[in-house]
Amino acid sequence: MNFNLRRFTKFAHELGSTGFTGALAVHMVLLTLDPGPEQLEIHAVIRQAIAGIGDWLLFPSLGVVLFSGLLAIGINRAFHDVGWVWLKLLFGISVFEGTLVAVHGPAQRAADKAVAALAGELDVARLATEHNEWMALWVMMSIAVRNIWMGGYGPGFMKRSVGVRPDEQE
Repeated sequence: MNFNLRRFTKFAHELGSTGFTGALAVHMVLLTLDPGPEQLEIHAVIRQAIAGIGDWLLFPSLGVVLFSGLLAIGINRAFHDVGWVWLKLLFGISVFEGTLVAVHGPAQRAADKAVAALAGELDVARLATEHNEWMALWVMMSIAVRNIWMGGYGPGFMKRSVGVRPDEQE
């Protein structure tokens, strides 16, 4: 069996991207099912599920995307001088930071608050979110989809540097 590191990084990157966007979509679906603090038991379960999706799918998928993307840039010299790759990397870092600050962190805090309210340790009135969760999810989803598009179709639309194409063997 011949191991091809380039194909593996491409596969890992695509798999991670699928997991990441899927986790955002599941987060959105669960958010639509959340009845709010009025039905505290259901609210707490949904908030814990959202946090679990973040812990077990969103964040690991994001790590796979970033690691495989950086590895692909590092092992493929043809990517070093291609502008769309660096733009994709910039968007990837933005997605990482935005996910931590605007999606994953707030989801964890909301789950913790819901559990505390269910246990009677926190007033239910304090369960209101401090930020626009939907806006954060849509922004992250749009950047992620744009990044997927750029990786798959961007090279054909953007000017390529002269030399070896990224999909050709050296």
